Amino acid sequence: MSRYVAAEIEPKWQAAWTEAEVFRARRTGDKPKYYVLEMFPYPSGRIHIGHVRNYTMGDVVARYKRATGHNVLHPMGFDAFGMPAENAAMANGGHPRDWTYANIDTMVEQMKPLGFSLDWTRMFATCDPEYYGQQQSLFLDFLEKGLVYRKNAVVNWDPVDMTVLANEQVEDGRGWRSGALVERRELTQWFFKISDMSGELLDALDTLDNWPAKVKTMQANWIGRSRGLQFAFSLIDGPHGHDRVEVYTTRPDTLMGASFVGISPDHPLARDLEKSDPDVAAFCAEARQRIDHRAENARHKEDRQKRHLPHRLRHHLAKRQQQHAGKDRMGEPQMDETIAHPPRQLAQGKLHVGDHPVKDIAREPVVADQGQTPAHSSRAADDPGLGQRQHDLYSRQR
Repeated sequence: MSRYVAAEIEPKWQAAWTEAEVFRARRTGDKPKYYVLEMFPYPSGRIHIGHVRNYTMGDVVARYKRATGHNVLHPMGFDAFGMPAENAAMANGGHPRDWTYANIDTMVEQMKPLGFSLDWTRMFATCDPEYYGQQQSLFLDFLEKGLVYRKNAVVNWDPVDMTVLANEQVEDGRGWRSGALVERRELTQWFFKISDMSGELLDALDTLDNWPAKVKTMQANWIGRSRGLQFAFSLIDGPHGHDRVEVYTTRPDTLMGASFVGISPDHPLARDLEKSDPDVAAFCAEARQRIDHRAENARHKEDRQKRHLPHRLRHHLAKRQQQHAGKDRMGEPQMDETIAHPPRQLAQGKLHVGDHPVKDIAREPVVADQGQTPAHSSRAADDPGLGQRQHDLYSRQR
C-alpha cells in the first residue's frame, strides 16, 4: 500500500471489527476487569470537536487496557433527560421522545465512523424507562430511610428553559444555554441530607492515597467544615414576628467589636421589611438579580445598601450576603482587620464598614444605657445597649 486512504481503509476495518464483535464486553473469569466510562453527551443532534477530543482520550485508555490483557467494558450512553428536549418539542411540534431519539440516532451515525472501541450493544439513554425506573426506585429507598426531604429554597430560574440552574450554569446573569436573564425564585425543592454525613466524608478524604491533592482540596472546600459560634441578637421594635436575628461567626472573639449584621435579601426579616418600604423592596429586587457570584465577589465592599433599622446594632442588606440555613453572618471580617492592621491605621480612621469607622475594641470602654447592665468584659465596643444584648445571647456549637 503506497498511502493511507482513510475513506477506504477505515470503513473496511470498522466493518470487520463490528462483524467480529471485537469490542463487545463478555463475562469471563480469565482476565482482570477494567471499566472505561466517559461523560455521556447530551443528544443535541450533532457532535462537535469537543466530543471527538473527549472520547478519543477514553478510547486510548480502553485500547491500551485491552492490549495489556484486560477484559474491558467501554459503553456509550446519552444524558437525555432534560428540559431542552421538552422545549424543542413544544417549539417544533411533536413528542419530546421523538425529538430525543431522532437526535441520538443522528449522533450515533456521526460517532461510529470515528472508530472508537465502544461496545454499542450496551448503549442506553437516561430517558429510557428501564434506566430512570431504577433511579426512582433508589430515590424511594432514600426517602424511606429519611435521607431526602423537601423545603423552600431560593434558586436560579431560567424563564426560557423553565428549569432551575446551578450557579455554575449562570454566566453574566444569563442562562448558559438559553441566554435568558435568570431570575431568583423561591421554590419547593428536594434535598439530600448530605450534611449529616459531611464529617464522615471529610475524614474519608485522608484515606484516598492515590487522588490528586488539588482534587482532595476541592472536595474538602466543597464540604466546607466550619467551626464557630451560633447565637442571636435581640431586635428592638422589630417587625411583627421578629424578636431576634440568629447569626453565625467563625470569630466569636471579635463579638464585642461587631458593627453590623449582614442580612440576605432573601432573609424573612428582609422579606417583611420590603412589604412596607419601597426602597428596601427595590434594593432586594435588584440584589436578587445579581446572581453571578464570581462577578459579585469582585465588587467593592461599599456595594451594599445600608438600612438603619430600629436596632442598636445596625443591620445591612448586603447584595453579596448569602442566605444559609436561615442564619446571617456578623460583620466580624472587619473585626479581623482590626486585629490584623497596625493601631496607626485605626488612629487615622482608615478602616471602615461602609461609612462607619471600625472601632478599636481594645481601647474604647463599654457605654451602656441607663439601667442596663454593662458588658462583662474589658474589651467591648463603644455601643449603647451592648450589655443588654449580651444577656440575650444564646449559643451552641455548630
